[in-house]
Amino acid sequence: MAEKSFKYIILGGGVSAGYAAKEFANQGVKPGELAVISKEAVAPYERPALSKGYLFPEGAARLPGFHCCVGSGGEKLLPESYKQKGIELILSTEIVKADLSAKSLVSAAGDVFKYETLIIATGSTVLRLTDFGVKGADSKNILYLREIDDADNLVEAIKAKKGGKAVVVGGGYIGLELSAALRINNFDVTMVFPEPWCMPRLFTADIAAFYETYYTNKGVKIIKGTVASGFTAHSSGEVKEVQLKDGRTLEADIVIVGVGAKPLTSLFKGQVEEDKGGIKTDAFFKTSVPDVYAVGDVATFPMKMYGDVRRVEHVDHSRKSAEQAVKAIKAAEGGAAVEEYDYLPFFYSRSFDLSWQFYGDNVGDSVLFGDSNPSNPKPKFGAYWVQGGKVVGAFMEGGSGDENKALANVAKARPAAESLDELTKQGISFAAKI
Repeated sequence: MAEKSFKYIILGGGVSAGYAAKEFANQGVKPGELAVISKEAVAPYERPALSKGYLFPEGAARLPGFHCCVGSGGEKLLPESYKQKGIELILSTEIVKADLSAKSLVSAAGDVFKYETLIIATGSTVLRLTDFGVKGADSKNILYLREIDDADNLVEAIKAKKGGKAVVVGGGYIGLELSAALRINNFDVTMVFPEPWCMPRLFTADIAAFYETYYTNKGVKIIKGTVASGFTAHSSGEVKEVQLKDGRTLEADIVIVGVGAKPLTSLFKGQVEEDKGGIKTDAFFKTSVPDVYAVGDVATFPMKMYGDVRRVEHVDHSRKSAEQAVKAIKAAEGGAAVEEYDYLPFFYSRSFDLSWQFYGDNVGDSVLFGDSNPSNPKPKFGAYWVQGGKVVGAFMEGGSGDENKALANVAKARPAAESLDELTKQGISFAAKI
């Protein structure tokens, strides 16, 4: 049982951990002051690559190509980069106990890590069908995607079951992106989800109709309004069929499940104040415990522009919250302060030849503009959300860099809208004028 002490510890190995480490380096952290502790075997990396480029049949993304912080155009932090910057990278190390009052962490191997300041960047873990007692959900080739080991398992399954049948359970981010990836790999793909349309937390029925038709045209079969209620397996233990609640049965060589995630906060239960499923923080990502910060998926923070508190699961917030926390820590050490976190919600996705971006809040009335014909070779359309006479959210498929910047500006400015009809007529030109 070894014991090590650091001025700062970042607990986690995902996007937030990488960006926090980068910001510490930018702020001039001294050699030996900072450690990054991760249960994964590789240095922090850009997770979005796993559901996109990692699964391409040709020219697939591989490490070290997408280590943090290339996703935002920054420096790629290779394992040796941490060493060069005096940062101790402690990999393949699972922390099983955290005592925030004693400022200590204990690993599964019994090693003790002491800190002065802790940044919790533990992220989320996937919800598993076994958690809900779904019969046969422990069969082989029922796969999930969160970490690079999961992606490697999926790549191996794609190779082993080449051109086979895949069932994707879930119609959100993972469902849409992995259905596309499997189709590109020439699988027979069926997507199953209980909601009336895909991506219901963000898409309107009109927006969803475009993507569902586009996917159908690409050969993806979509089954809505039901769930996977059980699985049968071959004698080898590999999944054979997916049983749906509505009575249908689907053959499957691979099943990929994307039904949500939950923040990894169990280490800190009862030690820190929580809210909305996450660890409650202020606008500098300080928790209720002195010298403990929480960033990324686990943080429930004040959304300044909307006057409420939220927990956001997206890579953009993971990057920015990590940088904000480190800037706040270093400023406080010098007797200074940074501005409060003023986050504009931003979500994006890429699949097939499609690429969309969304900024702001998807509340109130919505209007669609542009060409949303999924049969057109280069569809380009968007939407605005209007609440209280103001545009509060903006979405666009196929937008240029300048058009996407205009969307961000309009969502931040929240300008008055004359009427929904006028917005539909003006389309992207309305945002371009802001």
